[in-house]
Amino acid sequence: MKDIITGAEALMRSLEHQGVKTIFGYPGGSIMPVFDALYDHRKTLNHILVRHEQGATHAAQGFARVSGEVGVCLVTSGPGATNTITGIADAMIDSTPLVVIAGQVGTGFLGTDAFQEVDLVGITQPITKWSYQIRSAEDVPWAVARAFYVAKSGRPGPVVLDFAKNAQVEKSEYAPAKLDYIRSYQPVPEMDEEAVSQAAELINSAERPLVLVGQGVELGDAQQELRAFIEKAGIPAGCTLLGLSALPTAHPLNKGMLGMHGNLGPNINTNKCDVLIAVGMRFDDRVTGKLDTYAKQAKIIHFDIDPAEIDKNVKTDIAVLGDCKETLAAVTALLKPATHQEWLDSFLPYEKVEEEKVIRPELHPASKSLSMGEVIRAVSEATNHEAVLVTDVGQNQMMSARYFKYSKERSIVTSGGLGTMGFGLPAAIGATFGRPDRTVCVFMGDGGLQMNIQEMGTIMEQKAPVKMILLNNNFLGNVRQWQAMFFNRRYSFTPMLNPDYMKIASAYDIPSRRVMTREELKGAIEEMLATDGPFLLEACVMEEGNVLPMTPPGGSVNQMLLEC
Repeated sequence: MKDIITGAEALMRSLEHQGVKTIFGYPGGSIMPVFDALYDHRKTLNHILVRHEQGATHAAQGFARVSGEVGVCLVTSGPGATNTITGIADAMIDSTPLVVIAGQVGTGFLGTDAFQEVDLVGITQPITKWSYQIRSAEDVPWAVARAFYVAKSGRPGPVVLDFAKNAQVEKSEYAPAKLDYIRSYQPVPEMDEEAVSQAAELINSAERPLVLVGQGVELGDAQQELRAFIEKAGIPAGCTLLGLSALPTAHPLNKGMLGMHGNLGPNINTNKCDVLIAVGMRFDDRVTGKLDTYAKQAKIIHFDIDPAEIDKNVKTDIAVLGDCKETLAAVTALLKPATHQEWLDSFLPYEKVEEEKVIRPELHPASKSLSMGEVIRAVSEATNHEAVLVTDVGQNQMMSARYFKYSKERSIVTSGGLGTMGFGLPAAIGATFGRPDRTVCVFMGDGGLQMNIQEMGTIMEQKAPVKMILLNNNFLGNVRQWQAMFFNRRYSFTPMLNPDYMKIASAYDIPSRRVMTREELKGAIEEMLATDGPFLLEACVMEEGNVLPMTPPGGSVNQMLLEC
């Protein structure tokens, strides 16, 4: 005989059936029956009480990105639900598997402007893979099974379940549901053998091939397949921001980061290669620059799991649709071993120029003030380049991406497509739960930290071992840099009057240290890493440091500025 249980209890059992162990959330009136049911499942479902629902979504994102599992959020209706919108949109554009479960007023009150009623399904449909309102208890097992299947299959993304209060308290028969098929939904396109053959033929005839490595390689667990692919054919690679740890920094074929603040070599040679091979990336405008001048000389091969990305921004000559773990291996099997030494050597002059004009001055500044880059590199070296890098958004993000090094996969967690300030701190909390075996270092600016600074309360309560590095320049640095370069140094509302972060850390019972000089830096980093649990390291860096090189907005990818 099947159990007769409430919808709230059915949700708990359904989550357990999906293998969920960690939930990030915040209770409220319309989700209270669920939280009451959760009380009896505390041994199997570890609920992390955040301090704001946006923090819950970003924490769930951090958890998902490092673990490869689905992140789960549990919030109430109305403002609780609307506070998750930024995180949901962020997860959608960055392909992060998320299931957000929100309370909703009872079905009898829908459409009456009841207390804390909001049309969450209507709001979130454009920014989710699926958004569904559960109106009866019997729907719960099916809805949860479908939500997890949609979130993690194919190109991952967020799903919203809007859980009416009457459905939470009603009783119904319960049986766990399993779902691995939805009519008209094809998460992974079938591999086309003809496309595989054409791609291999084009790569075999190429003299100057270049691979662009996107986050799709990490999402598809295709890191080894990528290495086999580039090593067999001797192809240099550049990585997108979210794809940086798909290939170890030290790999001889890794030529660095693509995009607006990427490395000179892969950006300039994008417009010199004869075959451009994009793997699991979407030709974002921050990577391509001006599309009219982007890789016009090259034949384009695009490996992707999402047909919607083909020809969306850049016209493709050969589209290899499917899971890149399978498609890369299939193409690699048809490749002829090659070296392309002359082409590889063409990157060296750009590396030399960038080293002399940008990297060395950043890592070994002439001024007495600390630079962002030297702080980041020092932390990376102290962790033996094995830590998970989490960033906020802004100069701290670009500098971290450039000067942190990666030796392990799934080692960068950052807000790429949406560029969400306030992402870093809660995402780092989630990362410590997703990979408790790894050191998690989050770099933030003074602007981004204050956007979700309340999550220090979550760190305090959970004793989450987040190593927080605040790069404090008393400015909204990225906007200030643009104002300096393109708005005649008219610093309109970018200087910031900051609080005493040491006092704030102390109030949350978090150990902290402030460094202002180069001589203090090494010892402070050692103290941070040796401290059991969380730590805040405030590095007071030069106020008007700039992230270089830079492709000016609307500029061509090969026209990078080396100075402001």
